[in-house]
Amino acid sequence: MLRVAVIGSGPSGVYAAQALVQREAVPDVHVHVLDRLPCPYGLVRYGVAPDHEKIKSLQGSLRTVLEHERITFVGHAEVGAAGLTCARLLELYHAVVYCVGAATDRRLGIPGEDLPGSCSATDFVSWYSAHPDASANGFALGARSAVVIGVGNVAVDVARVLARGAHELLPTDVPQPALDVLANSRVRDVHMVGRRGPSQAKFTTKELRELGTLPHAGVVVRPEELALDPAYADPESAAAVALPAVNRRNVEVLRGWAAGAGGERARRIHLRFFLRPVEVLEENGRAAGVRFERTVPDGSGGVRGTGSYKDIEAQLVLRSVGYRGAPLRGLPFDPGNGTVPHAAGRVLRDGVPSPGEYVAGWIKRGPTGVIGTNRPCAKETVASLLADAPALAARPLADDPLTALRESGVRPVVWNDWRAIEAAEAALGRSLGRRSVKLHDWAGLLAAAHGDR
Repeated sequence: MLRVAVIGSGPSGVYAAQALVQREAVPDVHVHVLDRLPCPYGLVRYGVAPDHEKIKSLQGSLRTVLEHERITFVGHAEVGAAGLTCARLLELYHAVVYCVGAATDRRLGIPGEDLPGSCSATDFVSWYSAHPDASANGFALGARSAVVIGVGNVAVDVARVLARGAHELLPTDVPQPALDVLANSRVRDVHMVGRRGPSQAKFTTKELRELGTLPHAGVVVRPEELALDPAYADPESAAAVALPAVNRRNVEVLRGWAAGAGGERARRIHLRFFLRPVEVLEENGRAAGVRFERTVPDGSGGVRGTGSYKDIEAQLVLRSVGYRGAPLRGLPFDPGNGTVPHAAGRVLRDGVPSPGEYVAGWIKRGPTGVIGTNRPCAKETVASLLADAPALAARPLADDPLTALRESGVRPVVWNDWRAIEAAEAALGRSLGRRSVKLHDWAGLLAAAHGDR
């Protein structure tokens, strides 16, 4: 028998667990999927916007894997806390696969970034997704104007949620406290700003087009900004022809909006390009806007500053410039890349593979790709682990892991406990006249999981 711990129950962790039990080379593999949260699914539960039902439905596929007879979900088990160290895991399991994602966000590094009213889009997503670590104080939605810095899919999600009416989110599982705040939002203008041009934006065309389907919000783009992009100015140019298909489609969507009248709606989403943030402006101790420097293409795929500046009023500033991996105590870490050093998924300590330690997902390769990218990444790591299996399985183990966890003070949330959380969320939704509504705090989640036990 080979006993494996997978740390993290998001897509990369679940795909790693699935690959382990599907491989016939080692038929007697038992996997514990540990997560510090009491709920599984990682960013599929806590990072996908509530109005993206199709992507959220991926939880059904992840559920099927976690219900496999040789896979055990163990929530509320934080590595590094209550004696559950990396070294202790190797006493309890033959191998450990760390799938802990990228837990922090990148910073802008500009003055005023930490003013009240200025924060990361990651924090905002956690709030409307009911992450139990999210701030309970909500966000400055008494603002008239919001700036979202970044032009990726997370930035699009945040802009879309800000521009939606609360009644449009009523059928979703957004937590009730967040829905109440959104219902009273005074935000009328949302500016999504990128330092480069439309042909280099990171959002997908599907996400971009969704902005044009909001019933009470219009999209505003400025033709003069789009025209700074050579690929936009001349669709037949070499620069335009060389673009990936998704970027060409993005440019065409924006071209269509440039001729529209999106400013006539009650709310407006302004897509701005060639503006680089240089300072978050302050008024009365709070964020009051962002100063941007106008940029232009530098001819080498980047941009250069022009020395011309523009201020955009905003009482809410959200940076969305990427995720970043965080060090996990007991594991080596490359601060330059925000990843754990590895060779084909094998953790490297001082350049040498560490027996029984592996990584998969964003902590392995950085925050790149889409959800499906995690599957081949996990398979590569599992192939390395199974190649090492004869040596790993020969090592005797200490205690039963769940018994050891409980003896160290951990009160794990197992699958039936998670189903109790689901039942409580369904009951909460019914009491509010809604569908299932997420519990948003640790106390509520653990009370639902354990009941009176």
